[in-house]
Amino acid sequence: MTKQLQDRVALVTGASRGIGYQIAKGLAAEGAHVIAVARTVGGLEELDDEIKALGGSATLVPLDLTDMGGIDRLGGAIHERWGKLDVLVANAGLLGVLAPIGHIEAKVFDKTMTVNVNATWRLIRTTDPLLRKSDAGRAIIMSSGAAHSAKAYWSLYAATKAACEALVKSWANETENLPLRVNSVNPGATRTAMRALAMPGEDAKSLPTPREVAAKIVPLAFADVTATGKLFDVRQDRFLDYRDPA
Repeated sequence: MTKQLQDRVALVTGASRGIGYQIAKGLAAEGAHVIAVARTVGGLEELDDEIKALGGSATLVPLDLTDMGGIDRLGGAIHERWGKLDVLVANAGLLGVLAPIGHIEAKVFDKTMTVNVNATWRLIRTTDPLLRKSDAGRAIIMSSGAAHSAKAYWSLYAATKAACEALVKSWANETENLPLRVNSVNPGATRTAMRALAMPGEDAKSLPTPREVAAKIVPLAFADVTATGKLFDVRQDRFLDYRDPA
């Protein structure tokens, strides 16, 4: 490893499994101290063991992202301990339900919006001042191809990811003259529990693993990244410019 993130502080949500777990490991391997956030304590403890085995370090934060006050307090705690944040990876998310728009239960709609959109905005709000204090702040917000394809029955998940991309584009425009770089990521189909839930008949072995996908995402946290306000497509391994020219 090149230790591109030596002495950096990185916050990763949804870090107890899947892509978030592997991104957290990858950031730690590059030298970052990882603040790992998830609901599942067991998964966080396993991550901590693996990071320690790599010679890295982590702070575990068991937190349900429906707890908006908890997200606010997390920002305050980071400020108190480190005074800044170098990397934000907003990875946690829910699939919700795949169903006709008129059949989605209000409680499912509300919870999915809360975790995927409201919590992402709350993370942005609480970490923006901290990322601005870094000499090379990097924000990585997970999106999905669903935000653009908007297939039948995917309206809820698609809407949440489209909303996240809009937040990213506006945030990037607000900070384009700062060292902070803000981008979305479309990981593509990946061998995760969420994907299995969405596509139960799919051959999981035909999909890339979370580790393979994370390996493409971790470099977006490096100081040499200049792109901002763009969508990084993992399958194409490149940034796509979706900014409005106006």
